[in-house]
Formats: sequence, structure tokens, C-alpha cells
Amino acid sequence: MSDTPFGFSSNDPDDPNNPDDKGDKGDKGGSGSDPFGFAAFGQQGGGNFDPSQLGEMLSQFGQMLSGMGGAMAGGGDGKGTVNYELASKTAKSALKNVVPVTAEHTQAVVDAVRLAELWMDENTTMPTGVHVTEAWTPAQWIDATIDSWQRLCDPVANQMATMWTKGLPAEAQQMAGPMMGMITQMSGAAYGQQLGQALGHLSTTVLTSTEIGLPLGRVGTAALLPAAIATFGEGLEQPRSEVLMFLAAREAAHHRLFSHVPWLSSRLFDAVESYARGITMDFSAIEEAARNFDPTSLSDPSALQDLLGQGTFEPKDTPEQKAALERLEVLLALVEGWVSTVVGASLHDRIPGANALGETLRRRRASGGPAEQTFATLVGLELRPRKLREAAALWSRLTTDLGIDKRDEVWAHPDLLPDSGDLDNPAGFIDRLLGGDNSDFDNPIAQLERLEEQERKDRENPASDEAAD
Repeated sequence: MSDTPFGFSSNDPDDPNNPDDKGDKGDKGGSGSDPFGFAAFGQQGGGNFDPSQLGEMLSQFGQMLSGMGGAMAGGGDGKGTVNYELASKTAKSALKNVVPVTAEHTQAVVDAVRLAELWMDENTTMPTGVHVTEAWTPAQWIDATIDSWQRLCDPVANQMATMWTKGLPAEAQQMAGPMMGMITQMSGAAYGQQLGQALGHLSTTVLTSTEIGLPLGRVGTAALLPAAIATFGEGLEQPRSEVLMFLAAREAAHHRLFSHVPWLSSRLFDAVESYARGITMDFSAIEEAARNFDPTSLSDPSALQDLLGQGTFEPKDTPEQKAALERLEVLLALVEGWVSTVVGASLHDRIPGANALGETLRRRRASGGPAEQTFATLVGLELRPRKLREAAALWSRLTTDLGIDKRDEVWAHPDLLPDSGDLDNPAGFIDRLLGGDNSDFDNPIAQLERLEEQERKDRENPASDEAAD
């Protein structure tokens, strides 16, 4: 799968091997070295805005696009930043030699989920969140999850799209309106095609509807993909029935958590949106790309996709984005850790290979499984296996020291959850719950009130914090 969907790239413009970094940075001319006239809008000494250059740019760009209308046909209605209809079609067109789901596959999945639910009842206070159990083909996974991918991709894609106009002077924005509409439509098609390629790959490797840690499918629908599970089980020492049971238990555990912690899903998606709001673009890099770009190459629509994948449009990390990524990483680690703890307790004396299968999944993530590929591509997030292990260790210790009931009560409110520091030091988090006056542990509202009171005192008396430092 491509590592640079959505126009993100790690190309270094200062790389001596980059042929586009050889131009004369002092040449800000119009046609020739600067075919689009972007230098007129430069953010670093590009000169005053010249409307005649914009007119020339629009004329050249219109000529380049004159033969592209047919290429955009059949790719959806063109509404929105990303063409999701095109994404879905592209994903499905990439599927080859798909194994159909049989009645036997479906029955095996239904039986495995039902049995896993019975085993988990004694290891968590959260009741079942599964109302329907299904076995999916890759195409069914694409259809069932495309709405969730839209929710994930829209914030990033929309922010990237607005960066085009934000970087232009006001007069240029007004005159470039028609061109910006064309660019938005074309980039939407390019994004849709690249998203479709990513989903096509994921659909053949993902094992369950919740494997990447997000509730991508329909609420209350537990789904496993038999073909991918069969491939995953090849070479493992565990029988296929045990592999299926293990994955069914993980799917059911995820649904319990997402169904009975109502704020969890929105928090996960909001972290992606928070990251997107901080995306900026380096317009000096756009000048450099425009100076060396041959506009006649856009007679091929795929050339725009290549342009978008050049690093020119790479988002720059900000402190706010880093904070959003950390929140997302920690929350995903907590979800994975809780699921691993509950599933491990439910299966350890029933399926001899459960621990080995859990380790196999962790290694799958560490080596770049579907979760890592998805988030590294979408928001630049790489889940660290250490965090996953630390989260599992924390939930396990909570179970031992406080019991199942109080462990699950930690999910009562997001402010009660451990943070990144707590994952590195689970003993400290448990000590805070056990130490001092812990009479409010059974009352989440009382805990929140105490947290708010402490925050108020900290704001009113910052000097004490400075003295402590």
C-alpha cells in the first residue's frame, strides 16, 4: 500500500538527490521556470501580486484541463472534498480471487461469538454489545465501513483543501475562484483514488470490524472476515477453531466497550479532527514545485495525483497536533489493553494458545499491520507496541488490586482514564486510586468534582506550582 495517500509525503526538499531542488531560487519569473506564476504569490519575497500573471496561469491551467473532463466522469457526484464513491469503486476493483462467504463460514462465526460472550460474562461488568453477528467478504467490509472512513478522512482532507486559498492574497483568492474549484474537484478524485487503493488492501488483510481499534462497522454488528482469518492462521501452531474463537472474543469485547462507553467513539474520531485543524502548508515549497513543474504533464489526470504526493503538501506538526496524536495513541492503547485483559482472562484456561495468539497480534502491529498502515497513512500516527503492553499491564493490575467492578468503572468518564504518564507508571495510577481518601471511587461524579476543584486551585495559585518546580 502506498505510504503517501492524501498528499502526505516524507520527501525532503533539501535532499541532494531531489532533482526539483536545483533551480535558481532567485528566479521568480512567470512563464518558463514558473509556468503557473505562483511566484507572484510568494510568501518569501515573491514580489507584489500581478493580476496579469494570474490570468496567464488560469489560461494555461484551463488548457491543461481541457481534455480531463472524461477522466472525471463516472467517479461520483463530485460533492465534498473526497470522492468516496470513487474510493469505494477503486477499492472493490482491486479485489482479486475473492473467496465467497459460505453458510458454514457464517455459522462458525455466529457460534464462536456466542460462546465467547458466555465466557466473558464473568470477566467484565459490561454486558454484551452484539446484536447481530456476520461473516464478511472484503467487499462487504468496504461497504460497511466507508461511512466511518469518511468521518476520519473529511477533517484532514477539508483542512488540506482550505490551505490552497488561505495561502493566497485576497485579490488572488477572488480571481482564482474558478481554478480553485477545479483543483478541489480534481484533488477530491485523487484523494478518493488513493483512499480506495488503501481500503482495497486493508479489506483483504483486516480480520474483524474493530481490529484497528475503532468502531468502523455498524453499531452492534460483530463481523469477522473468514478469508483473511484463514490466511492469518496459516503457519500458526494453533488450530483454526482456536484462532477463530480468539478473534471472535476480541470482536465481542470491543463491542461491549464501544456500546457501553458512549463517549469513547466520539473521542477517538475527535482526536483525528483535532489533528486536522492544525494542518498547515509550506507555500515556499509550493513555489519550488511550481517553478520546476511541466504543466503539459497534466494532460494525464494521474499526474495531479503524483503532484499531490510530492511532499509539497506535507503537513507540518504543531504542538496542538502532537497533543492530539498523543491523546489518540493513549486512548487506542487503553482500548487495546482492556480488550486484551478481558479476553485473556476469559480464554486462558479454555484455549491453550490464547497467549501465543495475543503475542502474534502484537507482533503483527509492531511490524506494520492494518492499524499501523491506516493511521500512519491517515494522520501520521504509529502505535508504539510499548504503549500497548503498558496499557494491558495497567488494566491487569487494576483487576488484581481493585477487582473487575472498579476496573470497569474507570471508563465512567474520560477524565478518570489514565494518561500517557500512567501507562509508563501503572503503579502510580493505582496508588492514587488506593491511597488517601478513596471513598469516592464508587462515585465518578464525586471524583470529577474533586478533579475540578484541584484544577481551580492550581489556576488560582500558580506560584505554588513554580515553587514545586
